[in-house]
Amino acid sequence: MSDERQSEDRAEIPSCNMFVDKEGRWFHNGAPIIHRELIALFYQGLDVNEEGDYLIRLHGQVCRLDVEDTPFVIVRTDFVASAFPGEKDCFLLRLIDDAEEALDPETLFVGADHVMYCKIRDGKFRARFLRSSYYQLAEHIDHEAETGKYFVLLNARKYYII
Repeated sequence: MSDERQSEDRAEIPSCNMFVDKEGRWFHNGAPIIHRELIALFYQGLDVNEEGDYLIRLHGQVCRLDVEDTPFVIVRTDFVASAFPGEKDCFLLRLIDDAEEALDPETLFVGADHVMYCKIRDGKFRARFLRSSYYQLAEHIDHEAETGKYFVLLNARKYYII
């Protein structure tokens, strides 16, 4: 990694020599990274710039991460019914870095090859649903015959999937 600069030119940012595949597996120079603590550290330093490059920023240094699709994948989706009056139902997402956050259903969209995505971390990152987590969400997806659109009904509101 190199020292972080005020204006970062893509050509000036070295590669981390790391790669994340579409299933969220990390590699360094082609070898799998298996230490969860190390991967967790990389996720803590993960950033994305305006050009869409994924960067790892740690200890005043920065390097560019190569990503097949997105570094964040969703490994589990749970419907959580409200427990108390005034609370709302939600979908709780378990991310590959073991973090959990509520799904913002307004950010659901379908990408290439019919893969489902959403935005996470206040809309900063795109996250890919793994097959199992997609099927967990799909149990709550309905089809609107009149428009041909698909949606998730949550708290009496339809959230259309783009």
